[in-house]
Amino acid sequence: MLNQEIVKLLNEQLNREFYSSYLYLHIANYYADQSLSGFENWFYIQAQEELDHALLFRKYILNNGESVISTKIAGDFPSYKDFREPLKSVLDHEHYITKSIHNIYEQAYKLNDFRTTQFLDWFVKEQGEEEKNADDNVKRYDLFASDAKGLFMFDNELSTRVYTAPSLVL
Repeated sequence: MLNQEIVKLLNEQLNREFYSSYLYLHIANYYADQSLSGFENWFYIQAQEELDHALLFRKYILNNGESVISTKIAGDFPSYKDFREPLKSVLDHEHYITKSIHNIYEQAYKLNDFRTTQFLDWFVKEQGEEEKNADDNVKRYDLFASDAKGLFMFDNELSTRVYTAPSLVL
């Protein structure tokens, strides 16, 4: 049986993961409106991944005999003034998500809830990848997208990303 504070934190994280999925879909839509189909593809796949993350939290909560609390998706969806701004906002958002997961991990560890820390190990590693990808996108945009040709090539590169389902086994 999970500690009820951990259950609360897991449910809050599930909500954050759903928000992340919606946010990335919002960004994909922004890039679609700008005819940047590679950027759109990259963020559409990212939205799918975040939805998978939410569903993994859901399954973990249920597998531990607890209730999933469905709440309104919290947060606003910003508008953007240029193509770089969503990339930077994603990096900031991933730092926020990492901090949230670390907080749950810390609380679970304090309670000797090793099952939850083991579950979160995958997310800790995943967040390292998420932050690196977001940082790489900002850096690559800054390096290559300062002119139309560079933007076109970066967009083409982003169009090659394919969806891969998460490998976490519950």
